[in-house]
Amino acid sequence: MNRALPLLLILPMLAPAHSPTLDRRLPAPATRARTEIRIPDPPGLITLKCDLHIHTVFSDGLVWPSVRAEEAWREGLDAIAITDHIEYQPHKDDLPTKHDRATDIARGAGQSLGLIVIRGSEITRSMPPGHLNGIFLTNCSLLEVDAWHDAIKAAHDQGAFIFWNHPGWESQATNGIAVWYPEHSQILAEGMLHGIEVVNGRSYYPEAHRWAIEKKLAIVSNSDIHAPMHMDYHLRDGDHRPMTLVFAKERTPDAIHEALRERRSAAFAGGFVVGDETFLRPIFEKSIRITNPGFAIKGKGRVLVQIANDSGIDFHLGRTGELAEVTLPKEITLPAGKTVILDVRGTGAAPAGERRLTLPYAVKNLLVGPDQPLAMRRQSSVPRVN
Repeated sequence: MNRALPLLLILPMLAPAHSPTLDRRLPAPATRARTEIRIPDPPGLITLKCDLHIHTVFSDGLVWPSVRAEEAWREGLDAIAITDHIEYQPHKDDLPTKHDRATDIARGAGQSLGLIVIRGSEITRSMPPGHLNGIFLTNCSLLEVDAWHDAIKAAHDQGAFIFWNHPGWESQATNGIAVWYPEHSQILAEGMLHGIEVVNGRSYYPEAHRWAIEKKLAIVSNSDIHAPMHMDYHLRDGDHRPMTLVFAKERTPDAIHEALRERRSAAFAGGFVVGDETFLRPIFEKSIRITNPGFAIKGKGRVLVQIANDSGIDFHLGRTGELAEVTLPKEITLPAGKTVILDVRGTGAAPAGERRLTLPYAVKNLLVGPDQPLAMRRQSSVPRVN
């Protein structure tokens, strides 16, 4: 007799649409967080971190303007200027040529974040005079004229702060050397050139630094960013864009404008600060403190001096001389936000009595001129020698 075999039907178990176990294993979304940059204020002023040369999709950039505002806010900046090209519009088949629109969009996002957004444009001409930015404009479209001088004058007539962009750019340099042309002397004499980029992106221009000092131009330092910021800078590893440090009387667009006109600015890029000693010295001296003061060295004794750096800037010190009374290391690095031990040893050569010594060091990454580091003069960082 034939018996029917039982049919075993195996159905796959379907996972539920929502899997709490899997969700717990996936990383959380990125936090929209700001990283503050700790830089001391000079007396009576505040230090504002600014990027005054930024591009969006409204010229040859690859980023929507509102994203530019949040990028800057996340990096700890206080202000940016949108400076899309006037003459160069490679996206005009996809976006209308509206020279003021990018700032309007970025400013809306900036207001919600407490970020100042400044209206600007890049006048894009061959050398000479090359590329110049006009910022604090009221109507960018007025710069769309045939003659380069008329374009600069249109910015000047709006009260703009005008600066020369990337003067050492290889595409416009002569034999790799930045050149100051008669056209630059002309607009400087006419009061239509107020600043110069000493740093653009990853490039530092010593010639521009000298010109800034000699011709009394404001030092500016900007990213000139076109791609998304994280594509050009290793942000997660502590890298950041170059910035213009503006020493303003208050945190407003008008105060930034006034400070730039008065040349109260410095470049902050690649771990270096470039500017006048008037501003660099208080930045350094207000950053550094001795956490164990009151010590003394006797004879050939030793002390471990603890030096704290409360700023967001690493300071690299190089010895510029010798002291007969003590031995000191040739180089010292004071990392941002850390306390370092300086091992100071007496030589036994000190005469009787008690006095203070000035450490013979220069801060190698604070440049008050091309190849001219800031010399230390603080005696409070030196032990008493008996």
